[in-house]
Amino acid sequence: MLAMIASSFRTSAAVFAVIILHFGALDTFIAAVYEHAVILPKTTVTPVSQDDALLLMNKNIDILERAIKQAAKQGAQIIVTPEDALYGWTFTRETIFPYLEDVPDPQANWIPCQDSNRFGYTPVQVRLSCLAKNNSIYVLANMGDKKPCNRHNSMCPPNGYYQYNTNVVYDAEGKLVARYHKYHLYSEPQFDVPEKPELVTFNTTFGRFGIFTCFDIFFHDPAVTLVKDFHVDTILFPTAWMNVLPLLTAIEFHSAWAVGMRVNLLAANTHNIHMNMTGSGIYAPQSPKVYHHDMETELGKLLLAEVDSRPRNSPAYPTAVNWSAHATTIRPFPGKKNTFRAFISRDTFNFTELFENAGNLTVCQKDLCCHLSYRMLGKEEDEVYALGAFSGLHGRRRKEYWQVCTMLKCKTTNLTTCGRPVETASTRFEMFSLSGTFGTEYVIPEVLLTKIHLSPGKFEVLQDGRLVNKNGPSEPILTVSLFGRWYAKDSSSIPGGTSNSATTYLLIPILLMIVAWQIL
Repeated sequence: MLAMIASSFRTSAAVFAVIILHFGALDTFIAAVYEHAVILPKTTVTPVSQDDALLLMNKNIDILERAIKQAAKQGAQIIVTPEDALYGWTFTRETIFPYLEDVPDPQANWIPCQDSNRFGYTPVQVRLSCLAKNNSIYVLANMGDKKPCNRHNSMCPPNGYYQYNTNVVYDAEGKLVARYHKYHLYSEPQFDVPEKPELVTFNTTFGRFGIFTCFDIFFHDPAVTLVKDFHVDTILFPTAWMNVLPLLTAIEFHSAWAVGMRVNLLAANTHNIHMNMTGSGIYAPQSPKVYHHDMETELGKLLLAEVDSRPRNSPAYPTAVNWSAHATTIRPFPGKKNTFRAFISRDTFNFTELFENAGNLTVCQKDLCCHLSYRMLGKEEDEVYALGAFSGLHGRRRKEYWQVCTMLKCKTTNLTTCGRPVETASTRFEMFSLSGTFGTEYVIPEVLLTKIHLSPGKFEVLQDGRLVNKNGPSEPILTVSLFGRWYAKDSSSIPGGTSNSATTYLLIPILLMIVAWQIL
């Protein structure tokens, strides 16, 4: 009888909580992201003391604290801080260890700020919790988690701990409400890959939130599953993203992902211009709300914007797109047989040049045909544009299957430079319409302008899959792209990898830059 009463009470409490959330629901909320210039540790091949590790982390948290307080004063209800914001990224398994804490399951119902000794040595978690509680704001931070394991188990690392790249979220009362272990590691020998992708969500009065980190955004799990199956309203996305032109700058790719997936994305990047790391933003399903890209200074940046709590309920919510509807109903445009090959990173694209000021072009690769109609305001003599298509496995490690249609400016008038990074352009387009015969439903629309700017309000995606300009001529264009991911065709691989080598540690900054070019 007592068990029945207890069960009934729990059910009633859960229903009551849902009712409270429903009636207290907010139509919009103020979101904040902070791009942080991380104070990095000194280079060492031996671990520092736990005290020295905490000293460095507190220096970074001091900076985050100022941003959190400023955001709260401006009415923000949630703030996202970047991946690796507390200590940087150049570590081995051994040298990261002093920076790690044991992060408990959020079901523990723990407010570190009020119960600091419950889970042992947790000074970072206590401080983050107090920052959230004292400023009445949700805080997402990225830190390292360690979990003891049985050394007799062949899967257990030699030091007896699993080490995870981890996001934590504290609510406005300082309670730990979410913990996520990054699954798709990117040149991170200091961390382990979780047994399986974690699908982490939490509810608030201003929407349902999901979490993943950096390289996770390229894969179906957890990224797509959170949106499609768990129906989150907003993704919290800390990242340490190295920009790679022409397709993978942070603001370009992240804003496009929000549009393609029809979800809010709060993206907080680290800031390190020597590593090409910059680009944060608050992105809505319709268009960017605010974004930041700065390769000139070494300063952090706080961004705030008002966004819909539940964008699916908004009258402005974009309708679903059939990405191949238009392209599969038209014949390839007739044209000169002048297709040539060039590389974007290490992927071989088929290209055709935009010879005239206006025209209709088609270029194909395998099962993908890309169609472009365009009209330039005036073709600059020293600028060459090309239409490119790629369909195939991409990258040396992950082997993700990409399908890409892209109109881009070539680096020089030499066609072999098409696909190489270029940051400035002069040619404006009066009209463009890009479509492709995609075999996947997961396509995102990218438009990047000269000097690495976005084009909010100047383009749209039609229901039949055409990416078109609107509201007058464009500013000078670097690239217009439809970037597709065909997850079902990915080749199997084990995410990430670990290494205990001190030599690997010393080479990590160089390796990261090489990997960014070769893989991304």
